[in-house]
Amino acid sequence: MNRAILMGRLTRDPEVRYSQGERSMAIARYTLAVDRRGRRSQDGAEQTADFINIVAFDRAGEFAEKYFRQGMRVLVSGRIQTGSYTNKEGQRVYTTEIIADDQEFADSKGSAGNGGGDGGSYQPTSRPAPTSAIGDGFMNIPDGVEDEGLPFN
Repeated sequence: MNRAILMGRLTRDPEVRYSQGERSMAIARYTLAVDRRGRRSQDGAEQTADFINIVAFDRAGEFAEKYFRQGMRVLVSGRIQTGSYTNKEGQRVYTTEIIADDQEFADSKGSAGNGGGDGGSYQPTSRPAPTSAIGDGFMNIPDGVEDEGLPFN
């Protein structure tokens, strides 16, 4: 079984490109800084995080482009993929990345900090308190929440 589940903070905004062809597809690439568990060195010289490359395709790539910003904490699950290529100097370079199957926010909007270093691309807004549940187990959507901002149809 090839399955990876990671939680970390985005080191920068996702880089998104679109494939060529009759049906273009979003391909988002971003890096997560994932904290290591265990003791930290006393002098602080030891690395305490791993930087994991993530690739999200199609709808997941569009979601990352629209909602993910530097500094946000996200949860990603997917599969590990390795590969290699020969660079311009003729050296063999090995790659490891996570192909995202599922990605979601790990913090609420209000606890996401300042939302990144670009000074305002991610602006948390206060959300009205949810109203009581309907008899079928679903909650009413409070007034003031626009459907367009929700990440599903």
